Amino acid sequence: MEFDLIDLIRARCAVTRADVHLGIGDDAAILAPPPGHDLVVSTDTLVAGVHFPPGTDAHDLGWKALAVNLSDLAAMGATPAWALLALTLPEASRTFVEAFADGFAELAAQHRVALVGGDTTCGPLTITVVVHGFVPPGQALRRDGATVGDLVFVTGTLGDAAGGLRCLDPRDARAAQLFEAPGDTREALLARLQRPTPRVAAGSALRGLASAGIDVSDGLVADLGHIAARSGVGIELDAASLPASSALLALFDDAERLALQAAGGDDYELAFTASAARERDILRDLARLGGGATRIGRVVTGSGVRLLDATGTVIPLRRRGWEHFA
Repeated sequence: MEFDLIDLIRARCAVTRADVHLGIGDDAAILAPPPGHDLVVSTDTLVAGVHFPPGTDAHDLGWKALAVNLSDLAAMGATPAWALLALTLPEASRTFVEAFADGFAELAAQHRVALVGGDTTCGPLTITVVVHGFVPPGQALRRDGATVGDLVFVTGTLGDAAGGLRCLDPRDARAAQLFEAPGDTREALLARLQRPTPRVAAGSALRGLASAGIDVSDGLVADLGHIAARSGVGIELDAASLPASSALLALFDDAERLALQAAGGDDYELAFTASAARERDILRDLARLGGGATRIGRVVTGSGVRLLDATGTVIPLRRRGWEHFA
């Protein structure tokens, strides 16, 4: 049965690339990175009940498992190429694997990502993906390049995925009320949670423009904290500048919305810094790609990330982002 599932995944996720000399079907893949490029590699694991609610649609899960990894490549300015998939299943369900593979393959085809190997095993539902991408030497976006005086930007909108999760959480006091919200509004948030868009084109466009970058997976404040720490700087964010979708504005009041935007996580937008001289080029180039970008703060002396109101007063946050072992 295991090899039947492997054949199923291979058939449904087939993407042909000349740089894959040997893919699924042997003990290891044989790959050929293009001359004159750096290889960028990242991995993420999704665990049922931790990273996605039980009962999540298998097609959406396949999409998201790849999307969150492509987001890491986007944050580095890398062009995706290959992926490995380790799939742990509580039972050998052909129906689940077919739908999962179709979701994975749908996004893989958009970015010409070839699935070149992996593993299947029995156990609690867990998905691990490894992705590989290419970037010209010395042009990868890193977390340690922010300097005092830089501006801080983010792509897209913030808080939608966390808002979608609240719509599904039976422990949330407002879940029933949110369930009664207009279907298209609620579905817009759920789509951002279940089928995030990795900002691959934006990441590539930011090469040579951004000074540091990261994807927003654990929460804006928490993730920008990594840039601040690695760069030895402080970051100040303007709360009123954080971009919000119409769906988020419709379903949450100001305080709830700000908490979701600042610390909700799962947005998979790109947060980055750049010199003020680059602002016009950045806003123009990312607007052309769709999604756009918004200036949300500045890099200052000091350390850590502070969220400020219109008077410059620090806004306290009950939580700053997701922590796996908190």
